[in-house]
Amino acid sequence: MLISSRQEHLLFARNFLRHPKMLGSLIPSSTFLVRRLLRQIDWARAKVVVEYGPGVGTITREVLRRMHPDAVLIVFETNPEFVTFLRQTIPDERLRVVHGSAAGVMGWIEQGGERPDYVISGIPFSTLPEPTRREILQTTREVLQPDGALLVYQFSPKVLPSLRQTFSTVVRSFEPLNILPAQLFFCSP
Repeated sequence: MLISSRQEHLLFARNFLRHPKMLGSLIPSSTFLVRRLLRQIDWARAKVVVEYGPGVGTITREVLRRMHPDAVLIVFETNPEFVTFLRQTIPDERLRVVHGSAAGVMGWIEQGGERPDYVISGIPFSTLPEPTRREILQTTREVLQPDGALLVYQFSPKVLPSLRQTFSTVVRSFEPLNILPAQLFFCSP
């Protein structure tokens, strides 16, 4: 299914207006943010990548474009409209779209999924209840490969203390060329 950029932006904006705490932004991530974020991935060794909150697939498409042909990308999305949109508009056999919360990543592993080399998250941690934020971060650390990384982008630095409590190394960056300017965090277990 071919869809225009305008239709994609309208779907994203409509869902932001319905669920602002779930999305955190009125428009999808800029190419500047996507490039800076994905620059942290060693594509030669990235066999399993997980993305939390892919929305309309702005980052998802770029990950698939850069991934090795035998790698896999698992995306966790709670919004049913986005789940349908992703399944209909990204016909890539390496993509697995899971209709569920990032907190369910452990269940996916327990059902035979491989541990991810990288987890990318754009879910707005600052709007999540503290127990949910803690559970997602702790579970992510547990499922990552020992040399894996969590890549987080946010519009507020409020998640930084939680990241530092959960991960041994947290490197902070910033992308001003995004609406809204974004905080980036690269976390290692």
